[in-house]
Amino acid sequence: MPGETMAADEAKADCGSSLLLGLPEDVLELISGLLQPRDLCSLALCCRGLRAAVAASEKAWLAQCRRLGPPPDLLPRWRSGVRSYGALCRFLSSVSPLLGIWVHQNPELGNVVCVIWGFLSVAACRVIPQELGPLGLDAGPLLWAPVFEIFADFDGAPSLLFVHGRDLADECLFPGAVRSLDPAANVLLLEVDARPSVNPSPPSKSHLLPQCRSFSTDSEPKDPTFTSNFCRSDTTVASRPSPPPVPPPPPPPPFSRLAFGDRRRLLDLVAGRVRLKVPQDLAAAPLFPCSPTHDDIAILADRRLSLIQMHKLNGGRMDPKVAEPTLGSSEHSRIPSSDEIPCSRSSTTGRRRNLFSVAGYVKDGLKQFMGRSSSSLNASGLISSKRVSLGSGESKHVPVHEFLRTGDTIRLSLRAAYMRLTTYRAWPNMHDNRFALYKLPLQAPEAGREYAGLWGGTFGWPPGRPSEDKPGKALFFLLLSYEEAEGQLLLIATKILEGTHYVLHPNGSAMFTVKVDEPATEPFPWETDGDSIHVEVKHTCSGEGIANGYGFRYPGSKPGSLYVIQHGLLAFVWSESKAVLTLQRLDLEELLKKGERVPSLPPIDNFAYLTKSYSNVFAGFPTNSSCSTSPRKYH
Repeated sequence: MPGETMAADEAKADCGSSLLLGLPEDVLELISGLLQPRDLCSLALCCRGLRAAVAASEKAWLAQCRRLGPPPDLLPRWRSGVRSYGALCRFLSSVSPLLGIWVHQNPELGNVVCVIWGFLSVAACRVIPQELGPLGLDAGPLLWAPVFEIFADFDGAPSLLFVHGRDLADECLFPGAVRSLDPAANVLLLEVDARPSVNPSPPSKSHLLPQCRSFSTDSEPKDPTFTSNFCRSDTTVASRPSPPPVPPPPPPPPFSRLAFGDRRRLLDLVAGRVRLKVPQDLAAAPLFPCSPTHDDIAILADRRLSLIQMHKLNGGRMDPKVAEPTLGSSEHSRIPSSDEIPCSRSSTTGRRRNLFSVAGYVKDGLKQFMGRSSSSLNASGLISSKRVSLGSGESKHVPVHEFLRTGDTIRLSLRAAYMRLTTYRAWPNMHDNRFALYKLPLQAPEAGREYAGLWGGTFGWPPGRPSEDKPGKALFFLLLSYEEAEGQLLLIATKILEGTHYVLHPNGSAMFTVKVDEPATEPFPWETDGDSIHVEVKHTCSGEGIANGYGFRYPGSKPGSLYVIQHGLLAFVWSESKAVLTLQRLDLEELLKKGERVPSLPPIDNFAYLTKSYSNVFAGFPTNSSCSTSPRKYH
């Protein structure tokens, strides 16, 4: 019998799991620490006993929380804000793919956003292009500005979003929701989400009425269950087939299908309507634990509760009927104004000028749509390997009024998605008109590839020391990664941030490329450092460093050498000019905790600054460091 077979299978499973159930909870904690969260969930599905044991074991889920990376000493404090350690593990596993460095190519001086752990949250902070003082990174604070935060609710769901931004002279928060978080996310998208009512009315069952009434007499039966039971059970009397089921409504069009001008205006409109002015004491509170002191943790806990309460009272929701008259209901989107038109980073100067006229914009749009050599834009606006035909509906924009009418409320939303991206020397190839941040692929150091990772440094020798004509030096962030080309292992230093006033090279430029297995032939030019300590060269590589070439986008290169010296420093020296770029490995999270917060941009630009700019758009903020007023030439 099926029931007996199922009972026998459950009995066997119970017998097989009895050994695990008989273990002490401390042993289960050790076993859990060796499993992935999905493996622990699979173990709980084996039988009822294991399901109950895993669900009730706080220690097993605490071991999972420790594996996901937050500071272990904070986990007990975080546990007090959620239902259980299982709920805490749900939050940590959902948001952990967001940790790391995200970038955008505009402005060219650098748009580097680092996501780190907050307090039952993750906080995204932008590193501001800046100069270093006389003592370098060891003493001067790193300047940063907040971008967004994601908080866990009581059940551990990462559903509460706050975008940071400045409204006139005030720092404000802009509440929203987290739409989805892909475990393999490499793109963060800021969108407007159109949602139906929270409690929609139940579907109508009126289509059953004609069939039931066809079997009734002229007068209704006194017992209403008679007709219902008769209609459901007596199939021999039915003369008409039941009507087909009502198809579900089509899914709403994605936000990415809107025209660029409509997306920008809709984001600005929603952000302006849902903004929250934060009290001064709450605005001055930290976003993440800067020290393990009890006072710091208590302030963070109080701040989180206050923000969650503000989110519940406001929610960031807006009636789309209010937005529709403002945005217009015409089926054809307006042509974006000149400040809304994105410039491709590979465009020439003449092409950029044409974009600022209507004819140039239309002409350039047709060229990009019809003339891409090997790729086309997909529905998400990113480059896809498959071409889209001219008749494809995916290539057409959705009118903004059609998007607004698909939901009863609209609000800001964050979506972490995985998309097929190509990279050039570890820098993602990105599109200019998506409000998005792109994950920077960081290689982990390993044997034979010890120098992979994030490095920071300045030009000049001794490292970090000011020159006679300049009190500070521009801070550079470089991503060092390894690639194999033509049978040789290359170490490539990709620039992701530059602290000058006017950029010398675009984001994603290779500052230098060296052949790992080819030693340098020239000695290091200096025998001592700034403290008169003898320089010890441990390893050398020959290669090429960036140099001024044909225009801004296509720099040339000149021979140089990379030197590995004591105290973990790297120095690349251009052979001809003897210019030197000195680097040290960075722990960006620790630098942010010791850094100094500065005001942010308006909310939408603060998330992803889409305007092409070669100067420091953050230079107007009052900081402890001064910015240079003219371009520099190092070589």
